Amino acid sequence: MKRAHREKLQLCDALEKIADALPRVDRLKCLGTANAIVPLLRNIHHYEETIIFPAYEAAISGGEPNLASTRRLRAEHVEDECFAGEVTEILLAIGHGKAVDNAEAVGFMLRGFFEGLRRHIAFEREHVLPKIGIVDPG
Repeated sequence: MKRAHREKLQLCDALEKIADALPRVDRLKCLGTANAIVPLLRNIHHYEETIIFPAYEAAISGGEPNLASTRRLRAEHVEDECFAGEVTEILLAIGHGKAVDNAEAVGFMLRGFFEGLRRHIAFEREHVLPKIGIVDPG
């Protein structure tokens, strides 16, 4: 789980660097980042949903478990993967030479995506991981 968080945070850092550099970005960096986003998220989300979330649900079930947190986290996974597709599309276009017509809008999109990922990680670190015995101070 620590590795998954580290990889997602590295993705966030790469996206932030791209957003900060707009409209003059490293096109190769855009392509590399674009190609990594969806597979990385899908793999991590699958791991969380099949290993981490069931362990968390078992750890908090002192009777009838409150599954609202894991339902919300799973919903965020769906939203993140949809958003990841849009981010991938724009980064691929830029990487293949499309001009950045509205750097502010693209930057806003990238920041919205990676800030959501960072919030998700923060919640998992503060609430989910301690319940299953993983210490990840960040």
